[in-house]
Amino acid sequence: MLDKLNEIEIRVLGVLIEKSKTTPEYYPLTLNALITACNQKTSRNPVMQLAEEEVIEALDSLKKKQLIAHVIGASGSRALKYRHTLAVKHPLDPAEISVLCLLFLRGPLTSGEINSNSSRLFEFDSLQEVQETIEQLKNYTPPFVLTLERKPGQKEDRHFHCFTDEIPLISESNHYEDSTKNEKILALETKVQELSEKIEKIYRELGLE
Repeated sequence: MLDKLNEIEIRVLGVLIEKSKTTPEYYPLTLNALITACNQKTSRNPVMQLAEEEVIEALDSLKKKQLIAHVIGASGSRALKYRHTLAVKHPLDPAEISVLCLLFLRGPLTSGEINSNSSRLFEFDSLQEVQETIEQLKNYTPPFVLTLERKPGQKEDRHFHCFTDEIPLISESNHYEDSTKNEKILALETKVQELSEKIEKIYRELGLE
């Protein structure tokens, strides 16, 4: 059976996966960097405001479940840094890990939304490859992903991860239902996130973190 995670554990694990791909030069993450990434307002659904003790508690739980590990910082630093071990515990390929990462961070998504948001995590060749990856994740025993039943007026299936018992209700609203509006929002979110990470890099280089 898959480990069942609470929403904070899911956010922490998703962030560690994301940053391992998008900012590898700063990975593994320090606790402060992890908290900042968990609480960022872009590319997150829902937006959270987690306290340090909540993130530490989630890290302890994830470590017991063998989903994260910590390492001692380089260059003589004694600060702990954290990395995910999802691909160690579960033999998933990079495409599958990327799909799970998006579902951890953004909630239920359509195949098109996964394709639109995946470029910084994994470069899918086509929407068909995304759909094939989702099917692979659904066909494991136990499955890693399930497809939610469409609600009235919804044109596309939404997919969600199976690391929780709290499966979203059909009647729940979603930030990404209108596909045309969604593409614009996602493009803006990606741009804001890229600018945010550039600013963080400049701050680190100037020693202002």
